[in-house]
Amino acid sequence: MTKNNFSALGSIALTVVLIATIPLIFVIFSSLQLHAEQWSGLWSNRLPGLLWNTFSLAILVALGCFVLGVSAAWWIARRSFPGRNIAIWLMILPLTIPTYVFAHIYTSLLEETGWLGQAWRAAFGEAIAIPDIYNVFGATLVLSLAGFSYVFLLARAALSVSTRSLEEAATIQGANKAEVFFKINLPLLRPAIAAGLSLVVLHVFSDFGAVSMLQYQTFTLSIYLQMSGRFDYQAAAGLSLVLVLLSLAFLVMERFFRTRQRYYSTRQVRKHTPKPATRWETTIIWLWLGLITLFAFALPLAWMITWSWDAWMQDLLSSEFWGYAFNSLLVAVLAASVAVLFAFPIAFYHTRRRSLLSNVYLQSSSIGFVLPGPVVALGIISFMLAILPWLYGGFIALLLALVIRFLPLAVQSQDATLQQLTPSIEQAGRSLGAGPLENLWLVILPMIRNGMAGAWVLVFIDTLKELPATLILRPTGFDTLPVRIWIEASEEMLELAAPAALMLVVGTLPIIWIMMKSEKKAL
Repeated sequence: MTKNNFSALGSIALTVVLIATIPLIFVIFSSLQLHAEQWSGLWSNRLPGLLWNTFSLAILVALGCFVLGVSAAWWIARRSFPGRNIAIWLMILPLTIPTYVFAHIYTSLLEETGWLGQAWRAAFGEAIAIPDIYNVFGATLVLSLAGFSYVFLLARAALSVSTRSLEEAATIQGANKAEVFFKINLPLLRPAIAAGLSLVVLHVFSDFGAVSMLQYQTFTLSIYLQMSGRFDYQAAAGLSLVLVLLSLAFLVMERFFRTRQRYYSTRQVRKHTPKPATRWETTIIWLWLGLITLFAFALPLAWMITWSWDAWMQDLLSSEFWGYAFNSLLVAVLAASVAVLFAFPIAFYHTRRRSLLSNVYLQSSSIGFVLPGPVVALGIISFMLAILPWLYGGFIALLLALVIRFLPLAVQSQDATLQQLTPSIEQAGRSLGAGPLENLWLVILPMIRNGMAGAWVLVFIDTLKELPATLILRPTGFDTLPVRIWIEASEEMLELAAPAALMLVVGTLPIIWIMMKSEKKAL
């Protein structure tokens, strides 16, 4: 590309970056309107409790995901046993269930008349009360079951390519299996585990659905209540700024410690061949993986199917329900399409013009990673009221928020694909007389269509499940499946919430299949 073409591409990329940073800019601007007395009031009345609740929940969930994810990854990666491929799927399928669906299901299951409540009464009678899920431990259970698959995926991938030479050397030196795991395997797994746990912690920081249904006060729930209940946008902006700073500080700290924990092998890394499991080990493996599957997928799925069947038999799935499904599909398709379109100039500029500026564009466009849904919604509301008041309350505001929220998925996916496209292919097209646009249309886009399709699917699935931004910004009368789940769950209408939840799970299955297919090729 010529210098002029790069300048035009850079201008387009800058425009997209400015759009992506709208929520952060206006959250900072709104929070600066707070007086010292207001900040002092927030610190004395709200911030200490919110910091304690959010950090304690993040630590407990990280611990839960570590235990579940690493243990499952170890058995599956290092042992060959009957049903191993099925076990891999069972450990990943919980990703199809949104956290607010998990929370709603477990609050129902642990009621006096719920399946788990009845089982508890049958086992312990009235002597021991049914566990209360409306606290930090209930939120930990729900978010751990919903998020451990991230740790499992990364830990399993690392275990599958670990070198055996270090383990064999430690064994020769007299180390037992426990010492080999804690002194050899676990240190080598630290980068992968850190990456998985960072995803988990960021999800905890940004989660709204589960904590709102469990009435556990974290930053995201408090921000939503400030906006929807008190209409105090400045106080909500102050809380949002603190949450964003916490997320950024965590990312910087995690990246710093990860760069200090690099491990290299002097031998070629090869795929680890799993050892055949003994009959006793097979029993232990399936008892543990079966227990995880029972609570992370089987019980929630059985609940959704049972109540969906009741709704079908009672003819409760009216045209309004299918309208909610259509709205979800419409929003997801438009947001995914616009996000992929917006992401391309940033990814292309970064891969073809490696510089500090292009890297700044890439990182700035990823601000959606650290902006929870309520924070994005607050930034869009502030922007619309200040700059484009005629768009406030309309569909454009919702679409813009969702594109900004999930733009990082599209940017990162296309950037990875474009880096595999050598510049010589573009040069060959230009040597044959193709202009910049013709070269783009006939050469570049066809070569990266698989990566763009993957990016589109990622954004589509996450938009399909998105709740807080949609709940705040949706136009009047425009409900989606996640919104209806939230509303029906609040009104204890299980037979109406279950079909919507089941449709979300079914709609998410394609991304799991694509992810598993690509992972199988990589390993």
